[in-house]
Amino acid sequence: MTRNDTGAGPQAGPEKSDQGSPENVTELSEDILGEALRERDSYLDSLKRLQAEFENYRRRVQRETEQLRVRASAEVLEDILPVLDNFERALKAAMEHDEQLLGEGVELVYSQLRDVLGKRGLCEIEAEGQPFDPAHHEAVLCRPSENHEEGTVLEVLEKGYRVDDQVVRPAKVIVSEGNK
Repeated sequence: MTRNDTGAGPQAGPEKSDQGSPENVTELSEDILGEALRERDSYLDSLKRLQAEFENYRRRVQRETEQLRVRASAEVLEDILPVLDNFERALKAAMEHDEQLLGEGVELVYSQLRDVLGKRGLCEIEAEGQPFDPAHHEAVLCRPSENHEEGTVLEVLEKGYRVDDQVVRPAKVIVSEGNK
């Protein structure tokens, strides 16, 4: 046996392990990388789901808030409608009795109330001369008419109102039966 520069002889001891071989290091690195990628994908998927759930929640809360606002407004306006009806009746009575001063006062209050309600989104439902629509009209009577087609609103007995696209109160109407 020859000696090397360090003075040590041939190495003795346990045999060299395979773990340090380039093939095993590559397999181990691929396993760790694969696990890290799966974990990353799982976290990303969870984050995307959480983000979508939050966006759906935000939209639902916004929609419910808007619906609540419209319902609350409609309820308030529904309570004020009888006042509006009474003002209309008083105006009609005052004009028939030629009490001009009373009529002007009532007309002023009526006008102010309509303006206030209009600013809150209240709109009158057009009915007279229109085709009967059960979503907007309530038929109280049917009457034959030579001048109107069947299903046409002949007369409005009580005005109907809506706020935005929601009917607060349908118009009570007399509907044509056509020429009988």
